[in-house]
Amino acid sequence: MSKQKILIVDDDNNIAELISLYLTKECYDTKIVNDGEEALHAFEHYNPNLILLDLMLPGIDGYQVCREIRTKSNVPIIMLSAKGEIFDKVLGLELGADDYILKPFDSKELVARVKAVLRRFQPAKTESVVELKCVEYPDLTVNLSNYSVMYNGHPIDMPPKELELLYFLAASPNQVFTREQLLDHIWGYEYIGDTRTVDVHVKRLREKIKDHETWSIATVWGIGYKFEVKG
Repeated sequence: MSKQKILIVDDDNNIAELISLYLTKECYDTKIVNDGEEALHAFEHYNPNLILLDLMLPGIDGYQVCREIRTKSNVPIIMLSAKGEIFDKVLGLELGADDYILKPFDSKELVARVKAVLRRFQPAKTESVVELKCVEYPDLTVNLSNYSVMYNGHPIDMPPKELELLYFLAASPNQVFTREQLLDHIWGYEYIGDTRTVDVHVKRLREKIKDHETWSIATVWGIGYKFEVKG
C-alpha cells in the first residue's frame, strides 16, 4: 500500500524539517517547500493527500495559496499560524481550510490533527458488507459512504466537513442541534475551535444548496440549526 503524501509549506526550514520528522515516523511521505509559489507548483506535481500550510509566506501568502488550491481541489488543508501573528480562523475556514494549528504546537497534537483530517476525508474501507449511509430528499441525496452529494440532479463538490455536517443534520430531520453539539459531532475532541466554525460551514452549505419547497437548513435562533422537512 502506498504511503499517504503530505506537503509541508513553511518558510522556516527548521520547523518544516521537524514536522517532516514527526510525520515520517508515522509512515507518511513528506515534501517540504518554503514559499507560496513553490507550494502551488508542488501541489500540481506531488499530488498530496494533505497540505500543512503556513500563513506567513514570502510572495503569495497562505490564504492566497489556499484560495487558489480550492478553485481546483478539495484536498485537505491544515493552516499553521504563529500565536503572535494575526490569524483570522474564520477567514481561513471560509477559504476552505479544514483545520488550523497554532505554533508552537505539540508533536502529538500535530500528528493527531493530521490523522483526524485524513480519516474524515477518506471514508474507511469496509469489508464485504457495507452499511450504506445515505439520506434522500426531493432533489437532494447525501451519501456519506462515498462522500457525494447530488442536488437538482447534479453532483456538488463539497469538502468533507461540510458534507458530514449536511448529512448529520439531514439524517435527523426536524431535530434541533446546538452549535456545541454540531461542533462536537463533526469536528470531535481533536478540534479546538469555537461555535463560529459551525456558522461558517452552514453559510457555505447554504451557498451551494438552496432551500427547497419541502426542506431547508433552518436556523433556530438562540439555539442552533435543524434540517427542516415541511409537510
